[in-house]
Amino acid sequence: MTRNNAKVLRTNMTDAERRLWYLLRAHRFAGFKFKRQIPIGRYIVDFVCRAERLIIEVDGGQHADSSQSDRTRDLWLEDQGFRVLRFWNNEVQNNTDGVLEVILEHFGRSSRTPSPGATVVAPPSPACAASLLGGEGKKEP
Repeated sequence: MTRNNAKVLRTNMTDAERRLWYLLRAHRFAGFKFKRQIPIGRYIVDFVCRAERLIIEVDGGQHADSSQSDRTRDLWLEDQGFRVLRFWNNEVQNNTDGVLEVILEHFGRSSRTPSPGATVVAPPSPACAASLLGGEGKKEP
């Protein structure tokens, strides 16, 4: 039943959820992988980055009356090792950059530790990659 509900929610996202999903999907946000409307236990979360154990919820006005059930849900998810961030629809719509900054601040706070000496290397630009592979790139005169 939960999987079917998740599928319905994926097709009926709010404008705020759609806006945030556009920015989070396909590794667009700091290279992290997010999934949307995913069942975790008996709950369906709006967005989750499993690698960072981070859940993002985008709440509409209906959540103003359900704060106790939201808190119970958040506590259960936290007991499972997740961190839960909640944003109101209007925050996502009117202050998207601020929402993304808050999300970014919460990365790296998981119990996961990087390998010693690990470095992050940016991929080459397409022009650089093409020239390295002998293809057409920007040529000097």
